[in-house]
Amino acid sequence: MQAFDAKLARLIDDMIETMYEADGVGLAATQVDVHLRLLVMDTSEARDQPQVLINPELVAHSEEWKLNEEGCLSVPTIYDQVERYAWVTVRATGRDGEPFEFKAEGLAAVCVQHEMDHLLGKVFVEYLSPLKRERIKTKMIKKARDEQGRRGR
Repeated sequence: MQAFDAKLARLIDDMIETMYEADGVGLAATQVDVHLRLLVMDTSEARDQPQVLINPELVAHSEEWKLNEEGCLSVPTIYDQVERYAWVTVRATGRDGEPFEFKAEGLAAVCVQHEMDHLLGKVFVEYLSPLKRERIKTKMIKKARDEQGRRGR
């Protein structure tokens, strides 16, 4: 991890701004082509409580699994059901360089698990069946072709 300096603060601010502009609830550094173990999230109802997690790690989780609908800024317009732990406890370092721990439930639990997957190079569609993944791939290829065709006019 890089130093807790102005460069890191700017990256965090940019990621939070990007997350809000895209109407997302979370964003991992890997999604913006930055190879740091860093994520931002805001699952508050008012969307005014951004959280910064540097080097997050799962330290506890429920035995219960819960099925939730997920989407992703990396795979726009695609939503599907993914099974995740019902609650998790996460340890991380904040933007101030201080370690902290918190328990996440509901949307926050889904979000933090989803974003931590990105830090491992995994996207939510990898949890889906091979048939669903193939359909998504076909849809994304068609969408890219359609967009290319519109730009070429």
